[in-house]
Amino acid sequence: MEQLHLKYKQKPWTETLKLVHFCMDKPLQRRVSDAPDGPLLSCMEKIERTLNAKSLFSVMNRLESLCKQKGLNVHVSPSGTACYMTSDMFYIEVQLEKDGKVMDVKLAHLGEAPVVCDNLVQHLRMKNYDAFGKILEDLSNLYQIPGNSEIKAKGYRALQALEKDLFSMSLLDRAQDVNRITEVLHGKVGHLVPRTGGTPMNIEFYISPYQVLEAELNPGCQVCGKKAVVTVEGTDTLHKLSLSPLLVDSEAGGDSHPAFLSLTDELSMDLPAFFVLKFHQPIPMSSSSIEKIQKLTGIQITGLKLAPLYELIVQSTLKEKCSEDLSTHKSCFFVSLPDCPKHCYFINKGSEKTDLVGALVSKIPFNHPKCVPGVIEILRHQAAYNSLISSCVSEKHINEDDSELLYFEVVPHKNTSFSVFFLHPVKENLACEKSNVAFI
Repeated sequence: MEQLHLKYKQKPWTETLKLVHFCMDKPLQRRVSDAPDGPLLSCMEKIERTLNAKSLFSVMNRLESLCKQKGLNVHVSPSGTACYMTSDMFYIEVQLEKDGKVMDVKLAHLGEAPVVCDNLVQHLRMKNYDAFGKILEDLSNLYQIPGNSEIKAKGYRALQALEKDLFSMSLLDRAQDVNRITEVLHGKVGHLVPRTGGTPMNIEFYISPYQVLEAELNPGCQVCGKKAVVTVEGTDTLHKLSLSPLLVDSEAGGDSHPAFLSLTDELSMDLPAFFVLKFHQPIPMSSSSIEKIQKLTGIQITGLKLAPLYELIVQSTLKEKCSEDLSTHKSCFFVSLPDCPKHCYFINKGSEKTDLVGALVSKIPFNHPKCVPGVIEILRHQAAYNSLISSCVSEKHINEDDSELLYFEVVPHKNTSFSVFFLHPVKENLACEKSNVAFI
């Protein structure tokens, strides 16, 4: 720093400022982490995130820097109070006041009129640039489809058609006074939140019994269950996707299944893309559940690595509870229950030679809205099973006297059945309880 200070001591500040702007405007030809100046750029990004931009100049600089990080073009109006973030397929207009306060944020996709995005406005007003940057990424990812602008636009149009069908399905058999938890556990497509601005549509499809109890004991508490994001992704092969809604009768009542139109040449188009249900965290799924989903959608789930299902459930649970990735072979867990002696659970993870193997699933591809209700039911069943097994997993260790511990062994069987072995409370022998998970 002293050498830099001496080097530029005799130069006027205006020249230094021009040099800084020139360097910031130069496009990056490679990833920041791979560049020799990566550490410096990383430090600059951290400084920018830490600074609480208040003036018009600092806010505009922050937006310009954010656009460059996300690969978007940026233009500032002659008045200096409007910032335009553009790509080939969409643009965002940010209107600022002279003091740097955000007035309005509008989003426009190719061929559509701009609309005000309240969530983008709130993120910028709260200086939450990380959340704003995540939305920019989500918007760009909507168009990561091989082909020209016309193909990308049709991929987005297909996503819009899917979203309309899913929203119509969410209204089927829906009572006026239905609560969110009932929707999550029993709705045809769970609890659906439509896409707003750059935030993609998401489906909440499962809430554990612990979370249901928490919601009942604490009215107003917003528990968060398992969710999937609905989006479109590019592929190397062509898939037939509809460019218009396919649901025939959105007013169907009772227990009738929704009726859909077929993917004819008039209603659909072959595109290098498919729809996906994408999870925030990979879900351990049994091979039988994966096979059912693939049979239902007609599309293979690629990139799966098979392993004993119980081992995947244990590792995912420990990662969630400990907030870190624990590559451990631990199988013995201590669980404390109210007014009960401490329980010690030994989870028999089995091996790859057993029938109960599975894989971590990050996303489920499909190409027709009729697949979604069936996929949701399979996901609910798997999530309920995982939740039950994970209730026996704990990160706690006990070094005290274990004479009063109650010991249990959890042994997997086919499908969603398992056995629990334990000492008989009266007789001096082992007892066994066999259970099967059924999601109702």
